[in-house]
Amino acid sequence: MTELVFITGASSGLGQALALAYHHAGYDLALVARRTEEIKAWVAQQKISPNRYRIYSADVSNIDSIVNAAHACMTTQGLPDVVIANAGISVGVDSAIREDLDQLAQTFATNNIGLAATFHPFIDAMRKRQSGKLVGIASVAGIRGMPGHGAYCASKAAVITYCESLRGEMRGSGVQVVTICPGYVRTPMTQGNNYPMPFLMEAEDFATACLRKIEAGSSYSVIPWQMGIVAKILRLLPNALFDKALVGRGRKARGTQL
Repeated sequence: MTELVFITGASSGLGQALALAYHHAGYDLALVARRTEEIKAWVAQQKISPNRYRIYSADVSNIDSIVNAAHACMTTQGLPDVVIANAGISVGVDSAIREDLDQLAQTFATNNIGLAATFHPFIDAMRKRQSGKLVGIASVAGIRGMPGHGAYCASKAAVITYCESLRGEMRGSGVQVVTICPGYVRTPMTQGNNYPMPFLMEAEDFATACLRKIEAGSSYSVIPWQMGIVAKILRLLPNALFDKALVGRGRKARGTQL
């Protein structure tokens, strides 16, 4: 029986790259996004057979929207083997500016509440089946806070700790929780960054490595591996040295959201 992967944020960037990697690995696709027309154009471009995918319209920041899409998937295609909560936004904020607090709230609604709401509909069914993988796409940005990037860094730190908590809850159930922390990947989300992006990866290379980590059931992985070393150093770096290292570093542009 063909395995099924459910991917949010499938209209661009990492979501599309992951969808293509899983398609090549023989999976059927459940593709979720707000911008469904872009998914339709992409699957046509990739010449993916209509019997290999379904598209679901959902906004992950709206709990009922993503829950309804998940239930529609289970009704139409069955219970997925892999659920990847990939949808996310990145926006520069300045907490001294009132409207940026709304951007902060939207970031948390998408990157955190949206992730939990993506997993929610599948948990009991996966427990009953005693198998499945719930994959949270976090970021190396969740390791330490970067100037002007408080919303994104905080949200991705929350993804890491939420998935860690959920992993403990799923212990012994047969359901695996996998946390993936991308470094810098060439996508629309990173194209406007005005600061250095070491070990920048192509989205296709990231997706291939990500699939391998998920299939292996790795509980926590940083991709690429070089950024894993950087992440460990950042964790250990004293605040004084960390703050000094960021002097002069460019900030994420305010209001830049993808």
